[in-house]
This record gives sequence, C-alpha cells and structure tokens, in this order.
Amino acid sequence: MTAPEDSTGPAGTSHDSAPDTGPPGGVRRRSFLGYVVAGTTLVAAADLTMARPARAAVPSLPQVPELYDLEDLQTDAALPTSQLITIEINEDGTASFALPRMEVGQGITTSTAMIIAEELDLPVEKVTVTLAPARPELVFNQLTGGSNSTVSTYTPIRVASAIARGALLDAAARQLGYAVERLRTKDGVVIGPGGETLGYGELATLAASPVTEVVDVLLKDPEEFTRIGKPRNRDDARLAVTGRKDFTLDLEVKGAKPTMLCRPPTLNGSPKRLRNKKKILKMPGVKQVAVVDTGVAVRATTFGQCIDAIRAMDVVWNDGPVEGESDQTILARLKKAELPLAVPEVPLLAKTVEERFEFMFRSSAALEPNCAIADVREDSAEIWAGLKVPILAQQNIAQALGMSQDQVKVNVVTGGGSFGHKLFSDAAIEAAKVSQAMGKPVKLMWHRADEPRQGRLHPMVTSRIRATVLAGQVLSFEQRNTSVVTDFSHGLGEIITSTIDEAPTEVGKKVGGLGFSQTIFTLTQELGYNFGVVTQLLNETDDRFNTGSMRNIYSPDTRVAVELVVDRLAAEVGMDPLEFRLKHAKSAKVRKALEKVAEEGDWGRRMPAGFAQGIAIHQEYKGATACLVEIDTRPETVNRRIRNAVTGPRVTRATFAVDAGLVINPQGLKAQMMGGFSDGLALTLTSSVHLRDGHFLEASWDNYYYTRQWNIPPRFECFVLPSEDRLPGGAGEAGVAASAASVACAYARATGTMPTRFPINHGKVTFKPKSFVPSVPKSPTNGLKFTY
Repeated sequence: MTAPEDSTGPAGTSHDSAPDTGPPGGVRRRSFLGYVVAGTTLVAAADLTMARPARAAVPSLPQVPELYDLEDLQTDAALPTSQLITIEINEDGTASFALPRMEVGQGITTSTAMIIAEELDLPVEKVTVTLAPARPELVFNQLTGGSNSTVSTYTPIRVASAIARGALLDAAARQLGYAVERLRTKDGVVIGPGGETLGYGELATLAASPVTEVVDVLLKDPEEFTRIGKPRNRDDARLAVTGRKDFTLDLEVKGAKPTMLCRPPTLNGSPKRLRNKKKILKMPGVKQVAVVDTGVAVRATTFGQCIDAIRAMDVVWNDGPVEGESDQTILARLKKAELPLAVPEVPLLAKTVEERFEFMFRSSAALEPNCAIADVREDSAEIWAGLKVPILAQQNIAQALGMSQDQVKVNVVTGGGSFGHKLFSDAAIEAAKVSQAMGKPVKLMWHRADEPRQGRLHPMVTSRIRATVLAGQVLSFEQRNTSVVTDFSHGLGEIITSTIDEAPTEVGKKVGGLGFSQTIFTLTQELGYNFGVVTQLLNETDDRFNTGSMRNIYSPDTRVAVELVVDRLAAEVGMDPLEFRLKHAKSAKVRKALEKVAEEGDWGRRMPAGFAQGIAIHQEYKGATACLVEIDTRPETVNRRIRNAVTGPRVTRATFAVDAGLVINPQGLKAQMMGGFSDGLALTLTSSVHLRDGHFLEASWDNYYYTRQWNIPPRFECFVLPSEDRLPGGAGEAGVAASAASVACAYARATGTMPTRFPINHGKVTFKPKSFVPSVPKSPTNGLKFTY
C-alpha cells in the first residue's frame, strides 16, 4: 500500500518501504513505528525507540549546549518509554489523552490538544487532555521541567495520533468497500469518494484491534498544518478567571479537613514538643494535633481555626542549621569558595576587563501556596497534589510511610504556578506524614508566611568575569559562578537519578563525570558570542538551604553578568552596544532577534536625562531571544510614593523577540514571554529575601517585592520570529534571562553606574518583619479598606 503525500487524504498507516523524504534537520515523514493497542475502542501509541529526528549541524568551536543540551538529555531519557504514550478515540467521536506532564499555567494542555487535533484531523474542541497520575513504568518520561514538555512529547504524540487516524481510515475502508487510498478525513469524519461519511465515533470500536499491532506511519507535512501555529486561547482560561477551575484545595475528598503547620522560627529547625496540647485541642474547630519532623500540625474545621491554633501553640524548638547566619556571612563563604580565573596566554598589550557580581537569595514561591491532600490508611495511601515529578513523589511518600510503592496512589492536579517549587514534593510528603500521624485524611496548606521563610529559594550566587581585548578584538572570556548548592534531588523524576544527586559527589562523578548541578549548568549555558577562548564554570558550596530550579535556573544571573560586561567591552572598543553584539553574535537566530528588537524598539533614539535603553540576548533550549527596554531613573520616578511599596526605577517600554523553533500556539508563546519578562524585571530590580540571624525576614507577598502593576512597562511588545526549525524549542523559561539582563544594562546606562548587586533594591527593608513566634501572622480583617 503506497501512501500519498497529503496527510489529510488517504492512508495514515503503511507497511511499505517508500524512501525517506524528510527534510534535513526536521521530522522525516516516514521514520516512525507505532502500535494499535489491543482494546475495545481504538488506542494508538508511538514507538520512537528506533528513530529520532536529527538537528542541523552546529558551527565549529561550539560550547557544549550547542552540541548537546538539557533538551537533548531530557528528550533522550524519555525516548525508551515513548511507546507508552497513548491516544484513545471514544465512541462519541472525541479523543482522550492523559498527558504525563503537569499543567502549571504554561498552557501545555491547550498546545497538546492542538498537536493531537492537527495529526488526527479533528476539531481541537473534541480533544480532551487530562493529567496522568504517577506512572512508574514511564521512568524518565514523567518530569515537567527544563522547558522540555512539548519538546519531548511533540513527536510521540503526533505519531500516536497519526496511527489512530490511519486505523480509523482502515476501518472506514472496510465499512464502505473502498480502497483506503480513496478516502479522506476532515474534522473528525471519514469521507468516501461518493460523499459517504462515517464519524470517528462510529469507527472507534471497529478500528480497535484485538491484539497489539505494529504499524508504520506517515506524519503530516508541516506545510499542511492548519491548527499548529495558529493563535488560540487556552482551553482553561475562562474557568481560571471565573474561579471555576479546580486546583488542589478546591477538591473535595471525603474526610479531608483543613490542616496547617506551626513551623520553627529558624530555617529548617525542628520541634521538640508542644507544651500546651490540651489547650489547643479545646480550641474551636480543632480536631487533631500531631508533631512531625517539620513542625506541629493542626487539623480543624476551617483554615482560620488552624491559624488561630498555630498562634496559640507553645512549642519548644531545635535550632536550624543556619542559626546565626546572614546575607553577609553566606556571601563571605561564597567568596572564599570562588574558583580562580585563568586567562590563557595573551599578548602583553591586551587590556583586561574584570567584574564581580552578587545575586541574593530569591523566593521561588508560586501564586498557589504549597498544598496537598492525603488520605493514608493502614495499608494504602492516596495523594492529590500539583506534582512535576509524580513518580519520585510516589517513591518518596512510600518510603516516608513505610509502604511499598504500589500501595501509594498519586494523582496529579493542575497547579497555580510552579517556578521550580513543584519539582519537589514537599507538601505531598508532609501531608502524607501528617495524615499517617493523625490517622485521618488531611487537606494541607502552607501559610503564605511559610513560603519565603521555609520554602524553596533561588540560591545566592557570585559571578566573576574576566575578558581580554586587543586591537578591538575580544581574545578571551571567562566566567566563574559560585553558588549555594542548587537542590537537584528530583533528578530526572525517579528515585535512581534522585539518589545519584543526593549521594556523595564521588558517586556522581563515577556515573556522569560531573556532579548533577555542574551537568545542568554545562548543558544550559551558552555565551552566544564569538569571544575567542570561552569558559563558563560553576562551583557550589553550602547545602544547608532549601533551594531549587527557579525558573530558568542559572541563566538569569549568568546572563545579567555577561551582558553588563558586553556593554563594557563595547565601550572599550568604541562601538555601539547593538553593533558590538551584532558583530560578535554567534548564531543567525540571535542576530535576527537583535535586529528585530532594534528596529521595533527604536534602538538609539534620543532620550531625556535619566532615561536610557538597554539591550541583551539569550540563547538556550534550541532558541534565541533578545530584549530591548527603556528605563526611567529620574528621582521623581524612583522616589514616587505608593503605600507599602518599593518603587524604584520604572521600565517604560519593552520590546521582545523570540525564535523558539516550531511554534504550536503563538498566543501561548507570547504569554510565556510576557510572564518571563515580569520575572526578569523583578530579579533585576526588586525581588529577594533577606537572611538575618538564621531566618528570612520576608513573609508573604506584601513584603516580598515581586513585580507589581506599577512596575510593569505601559508598552510591551513581543514578536515571534519565523523559524527555520521544524521542531519546537523550549519556551517555558525563555523569556527571563534576556529581560533581566536588558533591564540591568538600561539601568547602568541611565545612571552611569554599573550595578554589581542584584536585585538593585536589595538591602532596603522597608517593612516591619512579621513575628517568627508565632510563625504565622493574625489573619487580616481590614482588606476592604484597601480595595479600590
């Protein structure tokens, strides 16, 4: 059977051996095998273990990520189990898919439905994408992180969808009595040459196979896409903005009552005993109290009663491991651990440019606080939570409860944000322990005050750069980042790689040659410029903090330091910052992004005193970005008064350009870039936590200065660049690094002073810290006074 080129025409499956006509660097049209899985209705799956699309050749003298980056690592790790991703056609003509990734607001349920609809030739509205529970058989194929969800699932999902469509065509051919080549599909209907029609629902059972069958499959040519690449609103947008979307705390699990913890006054302290347990148990609504390793838990009828009980608790605490430490002491430790710079031999007349930058601790708390529901029985447990590594969560919870893995069921719930928090299962594990200790189901929620004080952080970092210049040429560029340890104990989402990260360094070296952190750093950092001999290295010290992969991991800090030095190098050789970047840009993608923002953002236009433009690039996740901002640093702006606010300079305009490879949903991509810009703006200007005497001062959002509405630029434009890539790149975090760096560069030009500590406003503690004992503040009752 020979299949035609038109994918919406006949025959999506074939067993023939037609030549491979795929484009270089793209998805070959005849490279994939898959399965029609045995069942009563049609279920199709991909098998990518034998084929993987190649990428275009890379230029000479590349850095590691230009040859093999974090996207490649994660995608390759997922390949062996790609055949376990299945699409089901239902008797009502719809398609169902349980996505083995987590939706945290990035829009992947919408974009995944678009991919399925495209290859299946079905209206997007008829595709239902849910979140799969923990599936241990997927091993490395159920981790949501590294901007890899669409990159690693794009081809397996397309193959499974194409196989399903082919099976439907075969079934229709048998019913209508035509050769399959004479049939075509349109919007969920198979159409015969005489206009006869059969809906997918009518064919779902007929197309099912009693045995699992191996099939070859054609994929649609990207030139024929009608759904992929078209802007589309998110499928859950209306539900989210109207409050009808269910997150973890909206779920009703029988018997699961509100539960919170009284936490220690110092970071990672622990409880010795609760002195007034009888009194707490007599308080209104309180049902149970239990001491666990992270604090004293209380279960009550309402969360407000939990807060009242926590405030009344008299707890004896053990100090945490950073008792007495401060920003200054940790920074001093980092400086002592810095790796030496080692400029290679250069002519004596070369000029050296050298700078050191410091980046403070930042909270990676999401809008949704840590939360989980747990129902632990004597011989089983069931958990509901937002989990980006559900397999590892299942394994860790089983270990904590003293159960086997198959005794624990883990349900993945859509999360209200993540920023790296949900790569860890802190709340789910804690909820399981509390439920076991109390013998009751619990609906656990962290208080907002708990998030910056005991939650995950982006670690403190120093970044040193030394560059040498001779005769207008950059001969060498060295960067040494020294950081508090970033916790990668989530590994690749299961217990094996998790254990490697937690094991002594020697074990990691034997397995991977580098520690896990160094591996991630090496696979993600691309300088993006032709600067002669380039080295970028990471050294870590001090593992006493609760850290994690905050959005874009190392790149915002690394890129801010790089781009500020690039501006210095441009000045050193007497060139305009844009022209200098264009001259040294390593890739065509970066140059196009720079040219786009320069044109659309009016680079070089005259501005009043106190204003300036800043421009920066970033290259990661197979893509490239550029950002151009304008900033206002006039005193009347910096010192404007807003209640309980740190105001500071204001970015008045931002122009962003992104090449993210093949784009599934341009509207979703622009939203991601806007969110990434808000993150980058905050990282440079305002957001950080202050360590004093072993605890962080910030508690909740009212004194953690993430980007506020009054800091958002009135004008923000994002341009999605046409790409030569035929595969998606990673886009979830791509908006952060160039944004943070361009704001820093603009600030330096506007003020004439290059900032070296970030965020720029760190050190201005303008709030009265909330109490550490009790660990949560009294619930406010005056909210309506501040509602406008």
